[in-house]
Amino acid sequence: MKTKKDNQKNALILGCSSGFGGATAIRLAKDGYRIFGVHLDRKQTMYRVDEVKNEIKKYGKAPVFYNVNAAAFDKRKEVVHKIRQIIPENEYLTVFLHSLAFGTLKPFIADNPDNVINQNNMDMTLDVMAHSLIYWAQELHWAKLLGYGTRIFAMTSYGSTHVVPYYGAVSAAKSALESHIRQLAMELAPLGVTANAIRGGVTNTPALQKIPGHEKMVHAAVERNPGRRLTTPEDVANAISVFSGEDCQWMNGNVIGVDNAESVVDYIK
Repeated sequence: MKTKKDNQKNALILGCSSGFGGATAIRLAKDGYRIFGVHLDRKQTMYRVDEVKNEIKKYGKAPVFYNVNAAAFDKRKEVVHKIRQIIPENEYLTVFLHSLAFGTLKPFIADNPDNVINQNNMDMTLDVMAHSLIYWAQELHWAKLLGYGTRIFAMTSYGSTHVVPYYGAVSAAKSALESHIRQLAMELAPLGVTANAIRGGVTNTPALQKIPGHEKMVHAAVERNPGRRLTTPEDVANAISVFSGEDCQWMNGNVIGVDNAESVVDYIK
Protein backbone atom coordinates (compact mmCIF):
# COMPACT_ATOMS: atom_id res chain seq x y z
CA MET A 1 0.00 0.00 0.00
CA LYS A 2 1.16 3.52 -0.84
CA THR A 3 1.91 5.63 2.23
CA LYS A 4 1.96 9.40 2.60
CA LYS A 5 5.75 9.39 2.44
CA ASP A 6 5.65 7.40 -0.81
CA ASN A 7 3.34 9.86 -2.55
CA GLN A 8 4.68 12.34 -5.05
CA LYS A 9 5.32 15.68 -3.37
CA ASN A 10 3.72 18.58 -5.25
CA ALA A 11 4.41 22.31 -5.01
CA LEU A 12 2.49 25.24 -6.49
CA ILE A 13 4.44 28.49 -6.65
CA LEU A 14 2.91 31.83 -7.58
CA GLY A 15 5.67 34.06 -8.94
CA CYS A 16 7.92 31.19 -10.03
CA SER A 17 10.01 32.89 -12.70
CA SER A 18 12.49 34.82 -10.53
CA GLY A 19 13.44 35.89 -7.02
CA PHE A 20 12.12 33.90 -4.09
CA GLY A 21 9.65 31.96 -6.21
CA GLY A 22 12.23 30.87 -8.74
CA ALA A 23 14.78 29.84 -6.12
CA THR A 24 12.16 27.91 -4.14
CA ALA A 25 10.96 26.11 -7.27
CA ILE A 26 14.51 24.94 -7.96
CA ARG A 27 15.19 23.93 -4.35
CA LEU A 28 11.96 21.96 -3.99
CA ALA A 29 12.61 20.25 -7.33
CA LYS A 30 15.95 19.19 -5.87
CA ASP A 31 14.00 17.78 -2.91
CA GLY A 32 11.94 15.63 -5.28
CA TYR A 33 8.86 17.80 -5.70
CA ARG A 34 6.83 18.05 -8.88
CA ILE A 35 6.68 21.80 -9.58
CA PHE A 36 3.65 23.74 -10.74
CA GLY A 37 4.28 27.43 -11.30
CA VAL A 38 2.36 30.57 -12.18
CA HIS A 39 4.13 33.61 -13.60
CA LEU A 40 3.36 36.61 -15.80
CA ASP A 41 6.15 37.33 -18.25
CA ARG A 42 6.38 38.96 -21.65
CA LYS A 43 8.91 38.09 -24.35
CA GLN A 44 11.71 40.23 -22.90
CA THR A 45 11.73 38.36 -19.56
CA MET A 46 10.96 34.84 -20.77
CA TYR A 47 14.67 34.03 -20.62
CA ARG A 48 14.34 34.01 -16.81
CA VAL A 49 11.51 31.50 -17.04
CA ASP A 50 13.61 29.25 -19.28
CA GLU A 51 16.54 29.45 -16.86
CA VAL A 52 14.36 28.33 -13.94
CA LYS A 53 12.80 25.53 -16.00
CA ASN A 54 16.19 24.25 -17.10
CA GLU A 55 17.45 24.17 -13.51
CA ILE A 56 14.35 22.27 -12.39
CA LYS A 57 14.75 19.72 -15.18
CA LYS A 58 18.18 18.80 -13.84
CA TYR A 59 16.47 17.18 -10.86
CA GLY A 60 13.98 15.03 -12.78
CA LYS A 61 10.53 16.00 -13.91
CA ALA A 62 9.87 18.96 -16.18
CA PRO A 63 7.85 21.67 -14.39
CA VAL A 64 4.34 22.67 -15.39
CA PHE A 65 4.25 26.45 -15.73
CA TYR A 66 1.31 28.72 -16.56
CA ASN A 67 2.03 32.19 -17.96
CA VAL A 68 -1.12 33.94 -16.73
CA ASN A 69 -2.26 36.74 -14.43
CA ALA A 70 -2.44 35.06 -11.02
CA ALA A 71 -4.91 37.69 -9.81
CA ALA A 72 -7.47 37.04 -12.57
CA PHE A 73 -10.53 35.08 -11.41
CA ASP A 74 -10.93 33.00 -14.59
CA LYS A 75 -7.22 32.19 -14.90
CA ARG A 76 -7.04 31.12 -11.27
CA LYS A 77 -9.94 28.69 -11.69
CA GLU A 78 -8.48 27.39 -14.94
CA VAL A 79 -5.04 26.71 -13.45
CA VAL A 80 -6.45 24.98 -10.36
CA HIS A 81 -8.66 22.80 -12.57
CA LYS A 82 -5.68 21.79 -14.72
CA ILE A 83 -3.55 20.97 -11.66
CA ARG A 84 -6.35 18.85 -10.22
CA GLN A 85 -6.43 16.87 -13.47
CA ILE A 86 -2.69 16.15 -13.24
CA ILE A 87 -2.44 15.29 -9.53
CA PRO A 88 -4.11 11.95 -8.68
CA GLU A 89 -7.29 12.20 -6.59
CA ASN A 90 -5.62 10.67 -3.53
CA GLU A 91 -2.85 13.30 -3.56
CA TYR A 92 -2.71 17.04 -2.96
CA LEU A 93 -0.27 19.91 -2.73
CA THR A 94 2.54 19.63 -0.22
CA VAL A 95 3.58 23.28 -0.63
CA PHE A 96 1.73 26.35 -1.83
CA LEU A 97 3.92 29.47 -2.02
CA HIS A 98 2.50 32.94 -2.67
CA SER A 99 5.35 35.12 -3.94
CA LEU A 100 3.70 37.78 -6.10
CA ALA A 101 5.53 41.10 -6.37
CA PHE A 102 3.48 43.46 -8.50
CA GLY A 103 2.35 46.76 -7.02
CA THR A 104 2.39 50.52 -7.38
CA LEU A 105 5.35 52.43 -5.96
CA LYS A 106 4.11 55.99 -5.45
CA PRO A 107 3.90 58.38 -2.50
CA PHE A 108 0.62 59.03 -0.75
CA ILE A 109 1.14 62.80 -0.67
CA ALA A 110 2.55 65.15 -3.33
CA ASP A 111 1.75 68.64 -4.62
CA ASN A 112 0.86 67.31 -8.05
CA PRO A 113 -2.18 64.96 -7.95
CA ASP A 114 -0.78 63.06 -10.94
CA ASN A 115 2.23 61.95 -8.89
CA VAL A 116 0.41 60.25 -6.01
CA ILE A 117 -1.14 56.85 -5.61
CA ASN A 118 -4.82 56.62 -6.56
CA GLN A 119 -7.60 54.24 -5.62
CA ASN A 120 -7.06 51.96 -8.61
CA ASN A 121 -3.34 51.70 -7.79
CA MET A 122 -4.07 50.87 -4.16
CA ASP A 123 -6.81 48.37 -4.93
CA MET A 124 -4.65 46.58 -7.50
CA THR A 125 -1.64 46.37 -5.18
CA LEU A 126 -3.67 44.96 -2.29
CA ASP A 127 -5.53 42.56 -4.57
CA VAL A 128 -2.43 41.08 -6.23
CA MET A 129 -0.01 41.08 -3.29
CA ALA A 130 -2.40 40.19 -0.47
CA HIS A 131 -6.01 39.30 -1.22
CA SER A 132 -5.16 36.88 -4.03
CA LEU A 133 -3.70 34.56 -1.38
CA ILE A 134 -7.21 34.04 0.02
CA TYR A 135 -8.80 33.44 -3.36
CA TRP A 136 -6.17 30.87 -4.32
CA ALA A 137 -6.52 29.09 -0.98
CA GLN A 138 -10.28 28.92 -1.50
CA GLU A 139 -9.99 27.45 -5.00
CA LEU A 140 -7.40 24.93 -3.87
CA HIS A 141 -9.60 23.88 -0.95
CA TRP A 142 -12.66 23.43 -3.14
CA ALA A 143 -10.58 21.34 -5.55
CA LYS A 144 -9.41 19.19 -2.61
CA LEU A 145 -5.79 20.12 -3.26
CA LEU A 146 -5.14 21.03 0.39
CA GLY A 147 -4.78 18.24 2.92
CA TYR A 148 -3.00 17.10 6.05
CA GLY A 149 0.59 18.32 5.90
CA THR A 150 0.05 20.97 3.23
CA ARG A 151 2.27 23.98 3.89
CA ILE A 152 1.10 27.43 2.80
CA PHE A 153 3.77 30.12 2.70
CA ALA A 154 3.48 33.79 1.73
CA MET A 155 6.38 36.17 1.19
CA THR A 156 6.18 39.26 3.36
CA SER A 157 8.82 41.91 4.06
CA TYR A 158 10.30 44.28 6.63
CA GLY A 159 8.04 46.93 5.10
CA SER A 160 4.98 45.38 6.73
CA THR A 161 5.92 47.13 9.98
CA HIS A 162 8.34 49.84 8.83
CA VAL A 163 8.10 52.90 6.61
CA VAL A 164 9.98 52.91 3.30
CA PRO A 165 9.73 55.73 0.74
CA TYR A 166 7.33 54.97 -2.13
CA TYR A 167 6.50 51.63 -0.51
CA GLY A 168 3.25 52.62 1.20
CA ALA A 169 0.84 50.55 -0.89
CA VAL A 170 3.12 47.53 -0.78
CA SER A 171 3.53 47.98 3.00
CA ALA A 172 -0.25 47.91 3.33
CA ALA A 173 -0.37 44.77 1.19
CA LYS A 174 2.28 43.02 3.26
CA SER A 175 0.47 43.90 6.49
CA ALA A 176 -2.77 42.53 5.05
CA LEU A 177 -0.95 39.43 3.80
CA GLU A 178 0.31 38.64 7.29
CA SER A 179 -3.22 39.06 8.65
CA HIS A 180 -4.56 36.73 5.97
CA ILE A 181 -1.94 34.12 6.91
CA ARG A 182 -3.08 34.20 10.54
CA GLN A 183 -6.72 33.76 9.52
CA LEU A 184 -5.90 30.89 7.17
CA ALA A 185 -3.81 29.25 9.88
CA MET A 186 -6.80 29.21 12.21
CA GLU A 187 -9.42 28.15 9.68
CA LEU A 188 -7.33 25.44 7.95
CA ALA A 189 -5.72 23.98 11.09
CA PRO A 190 -8.54 21.41 11.57
CA LEU A 191 -7.59 20.00 8.15
CA GLY A 192 -3.92 19.74 9.11
CA VAL A 193 -2.94 22.57 6.76
CA THR A 194 -0.46 25.13 8.07
CA ALA A 195 0.05 28.73 6.95
CA ASN A 196 3.08 30.91 7.69
CA ALA A 197 4.53 34.13 6.32
CA ILE A 198 8.22 34.25 5.43
CA ARG A 199 9.99 37.58 5.95
CA GLY A 200 13.26 37.54 4.05
CA GLY A 201 15.93 40.13 4.57
CA VAL A 202 16.71 42.73 1.93
CA THR A 203 17.34 40.69 -1.22
CA ASN A 204 18.56 41.84 -4.62
CA THR A 205 15.56 40.68 -6.65
CA PRO A 206 13.88 42.29 -9.69
CA ALA A 207 11.18 43.57 -7.32
CA LEU A 208 13.71 45.35 -5.09
CA GLN A 209 15.36 47.00 -8.09
CA LYS A 210 12.09 48.71 -8.98
CA ILE A 211 11.97 50.61 -5.68
CA PRO A 212 13.33 54.17 -6.04
CA GLY A 213 16.44 54.54 -3.92
CA HIS A 214 16.88 50.80 -3.43
CA GLU A 215 20.66 51.26 -3.50
CA LYS A 216 20.46 52.94 -0.07
CA MET A 217 18.36 50.03 1.22
CA VAL A 218 21.00 47.59 0.02
CA HIS A 219 23.83 49.53 1.67
CA ALA A 220 21.97 49.85 4.97
CA ALA A 221 21.07 46.14 5.00
CA VAL A 222 24.66 45.05 4.42
CA GLU A 223 25.85 47.36 7.20
CA ARG A 224 23.18 46.12 9.61
CA ASN A 225 23.36 42.40 8.85
CA PRO A 226 25.83 40.55 11.10
CA GLY A 227 26.80 38.44 8.09
CA ARG A 228 27.77 41.57 6.16
CA ARG A 229 25.88 40.49 3.07
CA LEU A 230 22.38 40.59 1.62
CA THR A 231 19.93 37.75 2.02
CA THR A 232 19.73 35.67 -1.15
CA PRO A 233 16.69 33.97 -2.68
CA GLU A 234 18.47 30.69 -2.01
CA ASP A 235 18.65 31.47 1.73
CA VAL A 236 14.88 31.75 1.78
CA ALA A 237 14.36 28.72 -0.46
CA ASN A 238 16.50 26.59 1.87
CA ALA A 239 14.41 27.67 4.85
CA ILE A 240 11.16 26.87 3.06
CA SER A 241 12.55 23.44 2.22
CA VAL A 242 13.11 22.77 5.93
CA PHE A 243 9.79 24.27 7.05
CA SER A 244 7.94 22.07 4.54
CA GLY A 245 8.94 18.91 6.39
CA GLU A 246 6.57 16.71 8.35
CA ASP A 247 8.25 17.69 11.63
CA CYS A 248 6.99 21.29 11.24
CA GLN A 249 3.32 20.40 11.55
CA TRP A 250 2.91 22.45 14.74
CA MET A 251 4.46 25.62 13.29
CA ASN A 252 1.45 27.62 12.22
CA GLY A 253 0.28 31.23 11.91
CA ASN A 254 3.70 32.86 12.22
CA VAL A 255 5.80 35.51 10.54
CA ILE A 256 9.20 33.83 10.26
CA GLY A 257 12.30 35.93 9.69
CA VAL A 258 14.93 34.54 7.33
CA ASP A 259 17.53 37.30 7.43
CA ASN A 260 20.40 36.35 9.78
CA ALA A 261 19.06 38.76 12.46
CA GLU A 262 19.13 41.75 10.07
CA SER A 263 15.69 42.98 11.18
CA VAL A 264 16.53 43.00 14.89
CA VAL A 265 19.90 44.75 14.69
CA ASP A 266 19.93 48.56 14.93
CA TYR A 267 23.66 49.22 14.81
CA ILE A 268 26.91 47.32 14.35
CA LYS A 269 30.36 48.79 14.85
